[in-house]
Amino acid sequence: MRTSFRIAAVAIAAAIVGGGGYLLVAPQQSALQADPNNLAQVAVGEALYGTHCASCHGKALEGEDDWRRQRADGSFPAPPHDETCHTWHHADGQLFDITKRGGAPYNPRSAMPGFSGTLSDEDIWAVLAYIKSRWPEPIQARQRAATEASGGR
Repeated sequence: MRTSFRIAAVAIAAAIVGGGGYLLVAPQQSALQADPNNLAQVAVGEALYGTHCASCHGKALEGEDDWRRQRADGSFPAPPHDETCHTWHHADGQLFDITKRGGAPYNPRSAMPGFSGTLSDEDIWAVLAYIKSRWPEPIQARQRAATEASGGR
């Protein structure tokens, strides 16, 4: 019995050590998802978006004026989250991580703050569900393909 315990302990330790590097750079895992067809999740996300996101990304997801023009500090204004911009090119996991951690880990010129101390994971997925619900179906399909290509993340 002791040998089985040792083997199990070594296997667990190896998994933790071996996977540790992945955990530092990989998108955070969550059992939740952004479902643009879940009306309750979308409603929660719409309210949260209005409170936490609209001041920069626009009430109608239109982004800030001149969002493509770099500021004097090297950062860029907040881009749109509607179908006219790049948000839908990213897989769900990356969108989640950018929202949670901020934009700088993905783009050093991003001024987007992280919302890990403000929004729960469930809240972040709700905001993303709301954003996705505003895209036309062909854009939603392309974004789903990006998520599937990333292994669901």
